[in-house]
Amino acid sequence: MAREPRCRRVEYMPRVECFKPAGIPLSCLEEVQIKVEELEAIRLKDHLRLEQEDCARRMQVSRPTFQRILVEARAKIAYALSSGRAIRIEGGNYCMGAGYCRRRQREIREGEPCDFEGSAIKMESDAPDN
Repeated sequence: MAREPRCRRVEYMPRVECFKPAGIPLSCLEEVQIKVEELEAIRLKDHLRLEQEDCARRMQVSRPTFQRILVEARAKIAYALSSGRAIRIEGGNYCMGAGYCRRRQREIREGEPCDFEGSAIKMESDAPDN
């Protein structure tokens, strides 16, 4: 039996949850789900243009794990764009600042262990423009 995936550190939450082709109602489209940690990998590597080692360190995963997350995210995005599907951002195994753990789906109580408690969340407006 495989072990439960560890939480990935996420510093950024998008303001929108879904992207879709223009002119087609969302109800008429199939969706591709991108996990929050997959979006974070894309943001760190492709938007902020960090080296993979730095990206992995920021997400607190190994470099091979970061590479797998990044490859999966890019494949999903390429599939959605080339086949006219909507992209929904949700789910995953991640922890954010302010003591929230997505895997546990609840706030972390004071004194309760969480590797990511107290880390800052950056909103879309905080990201540098490139």
